Amino acid sequence: MKLYTRTIPATLPDWATVITKSADLFEIEINDEHPDFQSLLEELETEIEPGTIGVKARHLCSRLGIEMSNPNLSQLLEIAQTLISLIACHPDYKQLLDEGYTPDLNIADAQTALIYLQWELDRNQQDSV
Repeated sequence: MKLYTRTIPATLPDWATVITKSADLFEIEINDEHPDFQSLLEELETEIEPGTIGVKARHLCSRLGIEMSNPNLSQLLEIAQTLISLIACHPDYKQLLDEGYTPDLNIADAQTALIYLQWELDRNQQDSV
């Protein structure tokens, strides 16, 4: 499991590792099978809505001493484009293509959809100025 945060405490539990750090965002990898993490989840469990038991992200972040990031849509689009590019270059994906994988929609279609979304976002931001 991954969390994206704006802040992190000086020390993280041994089941949490900072994967990447940028000027305003930390990517934290959580070993969700670690017994100490499982114990924390059990402790924080609550009824989220009638009949649904779980852990609210804000409760987990509060306990960890981190502030959740709420990236804007442009940041999410940039992250998505990066991930799609990594998928397109991944050897397992290339192997699937070599073995005849031919989806109705492909990586280029996904990239195009994200580009169109970014264009619309840019256009709306220009219109509001």
